Amino acid sequence: MKPSVNILISGGGTGGHIYPAIAIANELKSRDPNAQFLFVGAKDRMEMEKVPNAGYKIEGLWISGLQRSLTFKNLLFPFKLISSLWKANKIIKKFKPMVVVGTGGFASGPTLHVANQKGIPTLVQEQNSYPGITNKLLGKKADKICVAYDGLEKYFPADKIVKTGNPVRQDLLEVDSKRPKAIAFYKLDPNKKTLLIIGGSLGARAINQLIEKEINWLVDQSVQVIWQTGKLYFNEYKHYDDLIGVTTLEFINHMDLAYAAADIIISRAGAGSISELCIVGKPVIFIPSPNVAEDHQTKNAMAVSDKKAALLLKESALHNFEKIFKDLLDDPVKQKELAKNIKLLALPSATEDIANEVEKLIKMN
Repeated sequence: MKPSVNILISGGGTGGHIYPAIAIANELKSRDPNAQFLFVGAKDRMEMEKVPNAGYKIEGLWISGLQRSLTFKNLLFPFKLISSLWKANKIIKKFKPMVVVGTGGFASGPTLHVANQKGIPTLVQEQNSYPGITNKLLGKKADKICVAYDGLEKYFPADKIVKTGNPVRQDLLEVDSKRPKAIAFYKLDPNKKTLLIIGGSLGARAINQLIEKEINWLVDQSVQVIWQTGKLYFNEYKHYDDLIGVTTLEFINHMDLAYAAADIIISRAGAGSISELCIVGKPVIFIPSPNVAEDHQTKNAMAVSDKKAALLLKESALHNFEKIFKDLLDDPVKQKELAKNIKLLALPSATEDIANEVEKLIKMN
């Protein structure tokens, strides 16, 4: 009887680490329904809810990142690390995985470190154009590193790198054909331009404040607005829904239709969002969050804007918004150029390609 294939996946902290982990698991499960999966996350983080919702078991480690300033949490870090290494060792001993996949986040550090020590094949999935400290360290011992951007040989051994892209929702592959349905769904005027604003599921304060300041000006330009405010800010901005041509939403459940309806998109520059926007192929203005570790988002956005595939507007330069937006709105040639160039960066088969690499590592056992 063939032994069960046990696959351990660790990643979390943000949706950018969790959703790729779940997408990889789903793809592998579709190929081998008998495979057993176990996730490892950080206690009290969103993966402890999202992973079980997706139908997978998860174990939590007592781990968090180091704070930038001297805090009590930093004093606890060595104890958390020792506790997490001990628990990761216990989990791996009991589950006996044939491969361990890390998609980033606090828990993936101790988990993949223990797996490497035990000689279990490991794969790191790096979503960003500039890797964080954890993945840089793990990459030295990992068997395979799946990346989404060029030029990561600066941080990882070149012979281990495979450019796969980041897993994205499969319903985004056909957004162009969904435009009539999207126009009807959002009750839009097909003769007007539509701006989609996405700042992440929780929301982006600076983007929301910008749109509040500019909303009447946007309406005066005959622009329709689909504005995802995020969970934290919805109550503050929902009354703008009363304006003609403005739709405010706490969260967008039908992302494919929102993308299909949009002519121009304003977005944060998380790795997952960028991968989706490359597949969608619309003109984008990135307003990266300056508050993420190692300024990942600005580096991600620059990797796209340097290829003339998007516009980059830093939070420190939001006073230039009206000029940048109006120039783009009035220039259909520029819109087409940005849309064409960002589409060239798309890697739509990322999930399948990463699963192929995981399967190769399983065969090493």
